[in-house]
Amino acid sequence: MKLYFVKYEGAGNDFILVDNRSRVVNHEQPRLISRLCNRHFGIGADGVLFLQNKPGFDFEMVYYNADGKPSSMCGNGGRCIVAFAKKLKIIDRHAHFLAADGPHHATISEDGGWVSLQMIDVYDIKNDGKALVLDTGSPHYVLNAERVELKDVRAEGKKIRYSAPYAENGINVNFVEDKGAYYFVRTYERGVEDETYACGTGVTAAAIAMARQRDDVGEIHTTIHTLGGKLNVHFNYDGQFFTQVFLEGPATYVYKGVIDIVR
Repeated sequence: MKLYFVKYEGAGNDFILVDNRSRVVNHEQPRLISRLCNRHFGIGADGVLFLQNKPGFDFEMVYYNADGKPSSMCGNGGRCIVAFAKKLKIIDRHAHFLAADGPHHATISEDGGWVSLQMIDVYDIKNDGKALVLDTGSPHYVLNAERVELKDVRAEGKKIRYSAPYAENGINVNFVEDKGAYYFVRTYERGVEDETYACGTGVTAAAIAMARQRDDVGEIHTTIHTLGGKLNVHFNYDGQFFTQVFLEGPATYVYKGVIDIVR
């Protein structure tokens, strides 16, 4: 069977996207997904996104991590699949779609290169030592750190991700440095089990965590720098809850292709 796909990247966070509205592809195959994501023996990606029909929505986003397992929400993947939906002419400038963490709204620029994606509201943040733990569609551990550019994110992130109480379900680990005009964020992602160039739910968690630590309230606009580029996060914080949370940034078409797969 031939699998037709496209590649997109959002600030270096790269994905394989498949138009599965006809449900031709049975994607509940961990070995297939991990093979496709393998950068040596497959296409290579941080994850795979399947665009499917869903009554009441423009489409449904089904996401798998590079390890082949179904995943929670992926912010950069969400922005990329909106761009893909525009390319397929499913949407024009606005999207209403269903993901693992519920409904999402998004807007996209006329040229399809910039996406503003509404994320879930955040009502609960826990402390773990000096770190904050919260869920922005995926679970995140956020640690304010210094000299983040020199950190061994893979080693340090893996140690936290596999520590109690996170080992069983995993957690994404973010190291954040306040650079004054922006935050610099590096993320170890569960399911990829490595550092990625950017993590959408991760930079969202980082921006929220830093606002909480700094006691910033009101309408907050945050610029985030990652290894893969710049992202913007903005939200309202009333001192207790984070609402109207948006992740904004580029969603870039890379190429299209076809690969032979075994059913």
